[in-house]
Formats: sequence, structure tokens, C-alpha cells
Amino acid sequence: MEVRVSHLSASYGKGEQVQVLHDVSFTAASGRRLCVMGSNGSGKTTLLRALICAIEYEGDVSYGGVDLKKLSRRETGQRVALLTQMNRSYFSYSVEDTVAQGRYARRAGFLHALDEEDRAVIEQVLRTTGLSKIRERSIATLSGGQLQRVFLARTLAQETPVILLDEPTNHLDLKYQEELLSYLAEWSKGTTVLPDKTEHPNTVIGVFHDINLALSFAEDVCVLKEGRLLAFGACKDVLTDALLQEAFDVDVCGVMQRHMERWQSL
Repeated sequence: MEVRVSHLSASYGKGEQVQVLHDVSFTAASGRRLCVMGSNGSGKTTLLRALICAIEYEGDVSYGGVDLKKLSRRETGQRVALLTQMNRSYFSYSVEDTVAQGRYARRAGFLHALDEEDRAVIEQVLRTTGLSKIRERSIATLSGGQLQRVFLARTLAQETPVILLDEPTNHLDLKYQEELLSYLAEWSKGTTVLPDKTEHPNTVIGVFHDINLALSFAEDVCVLKEGRLLAFGACKDVLTDALLQEAFDVDVCGVMQRHMERWQSL
């Protein structure tokens, strides 16, 4: 599903507000993987929060040509889901109950009793993410890799054609980083059917702290600097040594090269 952002601006604070995003415009093409890059404080997470209407914003955001502000909470939850970075601030739900939260997000509330369709989706997601055998375990007892896989399953259970990633590989070791991104890359090749029976290619928009991971996963890139759009386009066309240095205020390629040389000398 295409995600179109037009002249987006967003601020934080009450009274004297601090503007974080300034007139940002880009289009995440349907069926593609887009990475949002930039240094700390460039507005990456604020952008994702605006894309799910979690904060007020000026400008326009649309999903498949439909204005986000005109969508109900339920309709938004049927189009877009957010997978955040792992944290330890949660209740001690079971794996299955945590995954089921994705269905409630799709229905826009916990008052909806899970039906046979919901149960079937939960069962399928538990199976495809390899969680069936630990479905009854408390998530408080899981390793970091297992926990992030549960959060991925919860996101997939929401059955949306758009997934937003907010540094989802933080605190994961290399094995689980690779597994998570490989799964999401494979998911992005598929489609999702909305309740209105329309079928849409899956789209991923992700924020990554690790530039190497971003480059290995993304097809397109949106580069932010101080809340403004610095560059947008296909990774192979946009990303240059000069652009990365401008975005991060450091010789990124030089740093990466030195790290590689140190590793090779071990």
C-alpha cells in the first residue's frame, strides 16, 4: 500500500512548542522497503508517530490514497501497525495473549471478543514465527530474541499492509537481527487483504540506528537532518559518501572502513 506524506510538520510541547519536523514530503511506494535515516534528534521517531496519528501534525498523510485524518481508529488499525524497539516495560502476559493484542488493535478496542477468524490468524502467526511451543509462557521469562519475535507476531496478527519499524533490532544480537529482518523482507514480498476485500502489496517503513542494517534491508531511503528532508530515493541512487557525512556530521564511510580494517587485523 502506498504511503504518501505531503508537507508534513509536527511539534511537541504545550504553550511554546518545539517544531521537530519541517515540511517533509515523500512517497513510500507500494510493496517497497523504505528506511528513514538521520542522526539522533533528526525527527525519525516523530515521523513514525505522525504516520499513525499518535501526535498532531500539519500537512497530509495518506494510505492508498485515503487521508489518514479521515480514517477512524479502527480503519487506521487495519492499514498500519507499528513494531517498536524492544523494552522491558510490559505486563506479564502469555505469548499467545500478547500476540492476540494485534487483533484487538485491528478491531480498535478490547471490548471486541475474539472470534474464529481472530483465533485462526493468531494460530497461523504463532506457527509462522515459531512460537507455538511456547504460547503459554509468560513473556517476562523470554530472552530478548524470543521477546522481539513475539512483538513481531503481534504486529503481523494485526494484518495490515503497512508496517512501521522503530529501531526494532535494538538490544538484539546479530543472529536475531538477521532473523527479524529476513522475515520482514520476505513479508514485504506478499500482499494483505483489507476487510473491504481489496488486496494491497505489503510496505515497510523502518527507522534503524545501525546504518549497515539499514542498507542491507532497505530498497529506498528517506534521509532527515534537523527535521527536514535531506534526500529521498532509491538507496543506490541517493546514498553517497558526501550525503552520509552531511546527514551524520561525520565521515561515515571512513568510520565504517576503519572498523572493518580493525576487525580484519584481529
